[in-house]
Amino acid sequence: MSNFVKNRSEIVFLYDIKDTNPNGDPLDENKPRIDEETGINIVTDVRLKRTIRDYLMNFKEKEIFVKEIINEDGSIQDAKQRAEDFLDKTSIKEKDFNEQKEEIKKKILEECIDVRLFGATIPLDISVKESNKVKNVTGSITLTGPVQFRMGRSLHKVELKHIKGTGAFAAKKGVTQKTFREEDILPYSLISFYGVINENAAQHTQLSEDDVNLLLEAMWNGTKNLISRSKVGQMPRLLLKVNYKEENYHLGDLDKLIKIKNIENIPEEKIRDISDVELDANELVEILNNNKEKIKSINLKIDERVRINLEGLDTSIKIDSISFD
Repeated sequence: MSNFVKNRSEIVFLYDIKDTNPNGDPLDENKPRIDEETGINIVTDVRLKRTIRDYLMNFKEKEIFVKEIINEDGSIQDAKQRAEDFLDKTSIKEKDFNEQKEEIKKKILEECIDVRLFGATIPLDISVKESNKVKNVTGSITLTGPVQFRMGRSLHKVELKHIKGTGAFAAKKGVTQKTFREEDILPYSLISFYGVINENAAQHTQLSEDDVNLLLEAMWNGTKNLISRSKVGQMPRLLLKVNYKEENYHLGDLDKLIKIKNIENIPEEKIRDISDVELDANELVEILNNNKEKIKSINLKIDERVRINLEGLDTSIKIDSISFD
Protein backbone atom coordinates (compact mmCIF):
# COMPACT_ATOMS: atom_id res chain seq x y z
CA MET A 1 0.00 0.00 0.00
CA SER A 2 1.27 3.43 -0.90
CA ASN A 3 -0.55 5.37 1.81
CA PHE A 4 1.15 3.94 4.90
CA VAL A 5 1.46 6.48 7.70
CA LYS A 6 4.74 8.33 7.25
CA ASN A 7 4.50 11.19 9.75
CA ARG A 8 4.09 11.22 13.53
CA SER A 9 0.91 12.72 14.98
CA GLU A 10 -0.50 13.67 18.36
CA ILE A 11 -4.19 13.43 19.22
CA VAL A 12 -6.25 15.23 21.86
CA PHE A 13 -9.85 14.07 22.24
CA LEU A 14 -12.38 15.62 24.61
CA TYR A 15 -15.85 14.26 25.33
CA ASP A 16 -18.30 14.64 28.18
CA ILE A 17 -20.81 12.47 30.01
CA LYS A 18 -23.95 13.23 32.00
CA ASP A 19 -25.55 11.13 34.72
CA THR A 20 -23.70 7.97 33.70
CA ASN A 21 -20.74 5.79 34.60
CA PRO A 22 -18.11 6.35 31.90
CA ASN A 23 -15.87 3.47 33.01
CA GLY A 24 -16.65 1.26 35.99
CA ASP A 25 -13.96 -0.41 38.10
CA PRO A 26 -14.81 -4.13 38.49
CA LEU A 27 -12.54 -4.28 41.55
CA ASP A 28 -14.56 -1.55 43.29
CA GLU A 29 -18.22 -2.54 42.81
CA ASN A 30 -18.06 -1.13 39.25
CA LYS A 31 -17.96 2.44 40.57
CA PRO A 32 -16.65 5.20 38.29
CA ARG A 33 -12.86 5.42 38.53
CA ILE A 34 -11.79 8.45 40.57
CA ASP A 35 -8.36 9.52 41.76
CA GLU A 36 -9.08 9.85 45.48
CA GLU A 37 -6.36 12.44 46.06
CA THR A 38 -7.41 14.85 43.30
CA GLY A 39 -11.08 14.03 42.68
CA ILE A 40 -10.32 13.57 38.97
CA ASN A 41 -12.33 11.03 36.96
CA ILE A 42 -10.21 8.40 35.19
CA VAL A 43 -11.17 6.42 32.09
CA THR A 44 -8.92 3.63 30.82
CA ASP A 45 -7.51 3.53 27.32
CA VAL A 46 -9.12 0.07 27.03
CA ARG A 47 -12.56 1.71 27.28
CA LEU A 48 -11.77 4.12 24.45
CA LYS A 49 -10.36 1.32 22.29
CA ARG A 50 -13.55 -0.71 22.89
CA THR A 51 -15.61 2.25 21.69
CA ILE A 52 -13.45 2.46 18.56
CA ARG A 53 -13.57 -1.28 17.87
CA ASP A 54 -17.34 -1.50 18.31
CA TYR A 55 -17.94 1.38 15.92
CA LEU A 56 -15.61 -0.01 13.25
CA MET A 57 -17.25 -3.44 13.50
CA ASN A 58 -20.91 -2.46 13.83
CA PHE A 59 -21.10 0.69 11.71
CA LYS A 60 -18.26 0.36 9.20
CA GLU A 61 -18.38 -3.45 8.84
CA LYS A 62 -14.64 -3.80 9.45
CA GLU A 63 -13.05 -7.00 10.72
CA ILE A 64 -11.52 -6.71 14.18
CA PHE A 65 -9.45 -9.27 16.03
CA VAL A 66 -10.51 -8.50 19.62
CA LYS A 67 -14.16 -9.46 19.81
CA GLU A 68 -16.33 -12.01 21.58
CA ILE A 69 -17.04 -15.11 19.51
CA ILE A 70 -19.21 -17.95 20.83
CA ASN A 71 -18.20 -21.49 19.85
CA GLU A 72 -20.76 -24.09 18.85
CA ASP A 73 -20.62 -25.63 22.33
CA GLY A 74 -21.48 -22.28 23.93
CA SER A 75 -17.95 -21.53 25.18
CA ILE A 76 -16.23 -18.23 24.42
CA GLN A 77 -13.38 -18.37 21.93
CA ASP A 78 -9.94 -17.69 23.42
CA ALA A 79 -7.10 -15.80 21.72
CA LYS A 80 -5.41 -18.96 20.45
CA GLN A 81 -8.62 -20.12 18.79
CA ARG A 82 -9.15 -16.65 17.36
CA ALA A 83 -5.68 -16.74 15.78
CA GLU A 84 -6.51 -20.05 14.10
CA ASP A 85 -9.41 -18.34 12.31
CA PHE A 86 -6.76 -16.76 10.09
CA LEU A 87 -4.95 -19.99 9.25
CA ASP A 88 -5.58 -21.96 6.07
CA LYS A 89 -6.20 -25.38 7.58
CA THR A 90 -6.34 -27.26 4.27
CA SER A 91 -2.57 -27.74 4.23
CA ILE A 92 -1.83 -27.36 7.93
CA LYS A 93 0.22 -30.57 8.24
CA GLU A 94 2.53 -29.59 5.39
CA LYS A 95 3.61 -26.32 7.01
CA ASP A 96 6.11 -25.87 9.82
CA PHE A 97 5.46 -23.59 12.81
CA ASN A 98 7.14 -20.49 11.38
CA GLU A 99 5.28 -20.79 8.07
CA GLN A 100 1.94 -21.01 9.86
CA LYS A 101 2.90 -18.15 12.18
CA GLU A 102 3.74 -15.89 9.23
CA GLU A 103 0.50 -16.83 7.48
CA ILE A 104 -1.55 -15.92 10.55
CA LYS A 105 0.34 -12.64 11.01
CA LYS A 106 -0.07 -11.68 7.34
CA LYS A 107 -3.80 -12.37 7.27
CA ILE A 108 -4.50 -10.64 10.58
CA LEU A 109 -2.71 -7.49 9.42
CA GLU A 110 -4.54 -7.58 6.09
CA GLU A 111 -7.97 -8.06 7.64
CA CYS A 112 -8.04 -6.65 11.19
CA ILE A 113 -7.97 -2.87 11.44
CA ASP A 114 -7.75 -2.92 15.25
CA VAL A 115 -4.42 -4.80 15.10
CA ARG A 116 -3.08 -2.36 12.52
CA LEU A 117 -4.07 0.47 14.90
CA PHE A 118 -3.36 -0.88 18.38
CA GLY A 119 -1.12 -3.90 17.79
CA ALA A 120 -1.58 -7.15 19.70
CA THR A 121 0.14 -9.96 21.52
CA ILE A 122 -1.35 -13.10 20.00
CA PRO A 123 -0.69 -16.48 21.65
CA LEU A 124 -0.36 -19.44 19.29
CA ASP A 125 -0.95 -23.17 19.72
CA ILE A 126 -0.34 -24.68 16.29
CA SER A 127 -0.40 -28.27 15.04
CA VAL A 128 2.72 -29.24 13.06
CA LYS A 129 3.95 -32.48 11.54
CA GLU A 130 7.32 -33.79 12.69
CA SER A 131 8.68 -37.30 12.01
CA ASN A 132 5.27 -38.41 10.73
CA LYS A 133 3.66 -37.31 13.97
CA VAL A 134 1.42 -34.30 14.59
CA LYS A 135 2.16 -32.26 17.69
CA ASN A 136 1.23 -28.84 19.02
CA VAL A 137 3.82 -26.07 19.19
CA THR A 138 3.19 -22.88 21.18
CA GLY A 139 4.51 -19.39 20.59
CA SER A 140 3.23 -15.88 20.01
CA ILE A 141 3.04 -12.95 17.62
CA THR A 142 3.88 -9.55 19.11
CA LEU A 143 2.96 -6.38 17.24
CA THR A 144 3.51 -2.97 18.82
CA GLY A 145 0.57 -0.70 18.10
CA PRO A 146 1.29 2.59 16.29
CA VAL A 147 -1.64 4.23 18.09
CA GLN A 148 -1.15 4.54 21.84
CA PHE A 149 -3.47 6.35 24.25
CA ARG A 150 -2.87 7.35 27.84
CA MET A 151 -5.65 6.99 30.35
CA GLY A 152 -8.27 9.69 30.00
CA ARG A 153 -8.70 12.18 32.83
CA SER A 154 -11.40 14.75 33.51
CA LEU A 155 -10.40 18.41 33.28
CA HIS A 156 -12.04 19.09 36.64
CA LYS A 157 -12.98 17.45 39.92
CA VAL A 158 -16.08 15.30 39.74
CA GLU A 159 -18.84 14.38 42.15
CA LEU A 160 -19.86 10.77 42.79
CA LYS A 161 -23.57 10.13 43.27
CA HIS A 162 -25.05 6.93 44.71
CA ILE A 163 -28.59 6.40 43.52
CA LYS A 164 -31.24 3.80 44.28
CA GLY A 165 -34.26 2.66 42.34
CA THR A 166 -36.74 -0.16 41.95
CA GLY A 167 -36.49 -2.97 39.46
CA ALA A 168 -39.21 -4.18 37.11
CA PHE A 169 -39.71 -7.58 38.71
CA ALA A 170 -40.13 -9.19 42.11
CA ALA A 171 -37.14 -10.84 43.76
CA LYS A 172 -38.85 -14.24 43.67
CA LYS A 173 -42.18 -15.87 42.96
CA GLY A 174 -45.02 -15.06 45.31
CA VAL A 175 -43.72 -11.80 46.79
CA THR A 176 -45.37 -8.42 46.25
CA GLN A 177 -42.32 -6.15 46.53
CA LYS A 178 -40.07 -5.37 43.55
CA THR A 179 -36.32 -5.68 43.70
CA PHE A 180 -34.15 -2.67 44.46
CA ARG A 181 -31.15 -1.59 42.42
CA GLU A 182 -28.27 0.67 43.38
CA GLU A 183 -25.62 2.28 41.24
CA ASP A 184 -22.95 4.96 41.25
CA ILE A 185 -22.86 7.67 38.59
CA LEU A 186 -21.20 10.98 37.81
CA PRO A 187 -23.55 13.91 37.18
CA TYR A 188 -20.97 15.35 34.78
CA SER A 189 -17.41 14.77 33.57
CA LEU A 190 -15.46 16.44 30.77
CA ILE A 191 -12.80 13.86 29.86
CA SER A 192 -9.57 14.40 27.94
CA PHE A 193 -7.64 11.66 26.13
CA TYR A 194 -4.14 12.01 24.69
CA GLY A 195 -2.63 9.77 22.03
CA VAL A 196 0.36 9.42 19.71
CA ILE A 197 0.54 7.81 16.27
CA ASN A 198 4.06 6.43 15.79
CA GLU A 199 5.11 6.32 12.15
CA ASN A 200 7.81 3.71 12.82
CA ALA A 201 5.44 1.15 14.35
CA ALA A 202 2.98 1.97 11.54
CA GLN A 203 5.32 0.37 9.03
CA HIS A 204 5.29 -2.92 10.97
CA THR A 205 1.50 -3.12 11.24
CA GLN A 206 0.90 -1.62 7.77
CA LEU A 207 -1.20 1.21 9.20
CA SER A 208 -2.58 3.40 6.42
CA GLU A 209 -3.86 6.96 6.33
CA ASP A 210 -7.28 5.50 5.51
CA ASP A 211 -7.11 3.52 8.76
CA VAL A 212 -6.28 6.70 10.69
CA ASN A 213 -9.23 8.53 9.13
CA LEU A 214 -11.48 5.68 10.28
CA LEU A 215 -9.90 5.91 13.74
CA LEU A 216 -10.87 9.58 14.03
CA GLU A 217 -14.38 8.84 12.80
CA ALA A 218 -14.73 6.00 15.30
CA MET A 219 -13.58 8.19 18.18
CA TRP A 220 -16.12 10.89 17.36
CA ASN A 221 -19.12 8.95 16.07
CA GLY A 222 -18.44 5.90 18.22
CA THR A 223 -18.70 8.05 21.34
CA LYS A 224 -22.03 9.49 20.15
CA ASN A 225 -23.34 6.01 19.41
CA LEU A 226 -22.73 4.58 22.89
CA ILE A 227 -26.43 4.19 23.61
CA SER A 228 -26.40 1.49 26.28
CA ARG A 229 -28.09 2.35 29.58
CA SER A 230 -24.79 3.07 31.32
CA LYS A 231 -23.27 5.10 28.45
CA VAL A 232 -26.09 7.04 26.79
CA GLY A 233 -25.51 10.79 26.84
CA GLN A 234 -21.82 10.82 25.96
CA MET A 235 -20.92 13.58 23.52
CA PRO A 236 -17.67 14.28 21.63
CA ARG A 237 -16.60 17.89 22.09
CA LEU A 238 -13.16 18.38 20.52
CA LEU A 239 -10.82 16.31 18.34
CA LEU A 240 -7.37 17.70 17.55
CA LYS A 241 -4.68 15.94 15.52
CA VAL A 242 -1.30 17.62 15.05
CA ASN A 243 0.78 16.19 12.19
CA TYR A 244 4.55 16.75 12.18
CA LYS A 245 7.11 17.19 9.41
CA GLU A 246 10.21 16.31 11.39
CA GLU A 247 11.15 12.64 11.64
CA ASN A 248 10.77 10.97 15.07
CA TYR A 249 9.50 14.19 16.62
CA HIS A 250 6.44 15.33 18.55
CA LEU A 251 5.85 18.03 21.13
CA GLY A 252 4.18 15.83 23.76
CA ASP A 253 1.58 16.44 26.48
CA LEU A 254 -0.65 18.63 24.31
CA ASP A 255 -3.65 17.57 26.42
CA LYS A 256 -2.16 19.33 29.44
CA LEU A 257 -2.23 22.64 27.55
CA ILE A 258 -6.04 22.77 27.45
CA LYS A 259 -7.68 23.86 30.70
CA ILE A 260 -11.16 24.86 31.72
CA LYS A 261 -12.39 28.31 32.70
CA ASN A 262 -15.23 28.00 35.19
CA ILE A 263 -17.31 30.91 33.93
CA GLU A 264 -20.14 30.26 36.38
CA ASN A 265 -17.79 30.45 39.39
CA ILE A 266 -19.18 27.28 40.90
CA PRO A 267 -17.15 24.49 42.55
CA GLU A 268 -15.50 22.25 39.95
CA GLU A 269 -17.42 19.19 41.11
CA LYS A 270 -20.71 21.06 40.59
CA ILE A 271 -20.14 21.64 36.85
CA ARG A 272 -23.07 20.05 35.04
CA ASP A 273 -22.83 21.05 31.37
CA ILE A 274 -20.37 22.11 28.68
CA SER A 275 -22.05 25.53 28.76
CA ASP A 276 -20.73 26.03 32.30
CA VAL A 277 -17.14 26.28 31.08
CA GLU A 278 -14.84 27.71 28.45
CA LEU A 279 -11.75 25.89 27.23
CA ASP A 280 -8.56 27.86 27.69
CA ALA A 281 -6.12 26.98 24.89
CA ASN A 282 -3.69 29.87 25.31
CA GLU A 283 -0.75 27.61 26.20
CA LEU A 284 -1.59 25.21 23.37
CA VAL A 285 -1.73 28.02 20.81
CA GLU A 286 1.58 29.43 22.07
CA ILE A 287 3.50 26.15 21.81
CA LEU A 288 2.04 25.33 18.39
CA ASN A 289 2.97 28.78 17.10
CA ASN A 290 6.49 28.48 18.52
CA ASN A 291 6.97 25.17 16.70
CA LYS A 292 5.12 25.96 13.48
CA GLU A 293 8.11 25.07 11.32
CA LYS A 294 7.92 21.48 12.55
CA ILE A 295 4.16 21.14 11.99
CA LYS A 296 2.87 19.82 8.68
CA SER A 297 -0.83 20.41 9.41
CA ILE A 298 -3.54 20.29 12.04
CA ASN A 299 -6.83 18.39 11.79
CA LEU A 300 -9.60 19.83 13.93
CA LYS A 301 -13.23 19.14 14.81
CA ILE A 302 -15.09 21.13 17.48
CA ASP A 303 -18.65 20.65 18.68
CA GLU A 304 -20.72 23.77 18.12
CA ARG A 305 -21.49 24.12 21.84
CA VAL A 306 -17.81 24.35 22.82
CA ARG A 307 -16.21 27.70 23.50
CA ILE A 308 -12.45 27.65 22.97
CA ASN A 309 -9.94 30.36 22.09
CA LEU A 310 -7.99 29.01 19.11
CA GLU A 311 -8.13 32.23 17.10
CA GLY A 312 -4.51 33.04 17.89
CA LEU A 313 -3.08 30.14 15.86
CA ASP A 314 -0.51 31.31 13.32
CA THR A 315 -2.16 31.58 9.93
CA SER A 316 0.79 29.83 8.30
CA ILE A 317 -0.20 26.58 10.03
CA LYS A 318 -2.49 24.60 7.75
CA ILE A 319 -5.73 23.68 9.52
CA ASP A 320 -8.06 21.10 7.99
CA SER A 321 -11.53 20.50 9.37
CA ILE A 322 -12.24 16.87 10.14
CA SER A 323 -15.31 15.62 8.31
CA PHE A 324 -16.86 12.17 7.98
CA ASP A 325 -18.75 10.72 5.03
